[in-house]
Amino acid sequence: MATPRAVVFDVGNVLYGWDIGALYRKLIPDPARLDWFLSHVVTPDWHFQHDRGRPHAQTTAELTARYPAEADLIAAYVPRWLETITGPIAGMHELVAELHGRGVPIFGITNFSAEFWAMFRPHAPVFDYFADIVVSGTEQLFKPEPEIYRLALRRFGLARGEGLFIDDRIENVRAGEAEGFPGHHFTGLARLRTRLAAEGLITAA
Repeated sequence: MATPRAVVFDVGNVLYGWDIGALYRKLIPDPARLDWFLSHVVTPDWHFQHDRGRPHAQTTAELTARYPAEADLIAAYVPRWLETITGPIAGMHELVAELHGRGVPIFGITNFSAEFWAMFRPHAPVFDYFADIVVSGTEQLFKPEPEIYRLALRRFGLARGEGLFIDDRIENVRAGEAEGFPGHHFTGLARLRTRLAAEGLITAA
């Protein structure tokens, strides 16, 4: 395989923090009730349906029918979804700018609802540095399924081995490696900088 000449980022918990509880801690003051709500009602697994392309009007109606007593809290999720974004991951946006300044092509592969992406993207100028981003909800493909990585290689114009793929979920990294993306399991900025320097994509500190 070729050696990396481009960097391919995941979004959630790599470039931006994401936490459903960040919204509902404002709405549910009782800790026990909050824990129950986040583990039974508005859960990550429920949310991930949107990343696979299901419209939030449909999923919200289904969830409300299942938990009618929680209708008001469920109804808050979509209009206040941006409050689940906890902000940039420390140092990562500066790293993206550094890579861009060095002429390194930058791409993204993200599990993200198309509807929520449309809400989020105008508030995220870091993506101005990206040449292209594959959004799962738009494509109705989902990491770690192999098809999303195959699409990304074609869209980005990369040969196998040319795009270093960075993701916080090891199963996504391994799936990307199987499809031609050398991978880096993101656990923090320092380790990532070491890897990028070893690949010659940034200057070592």
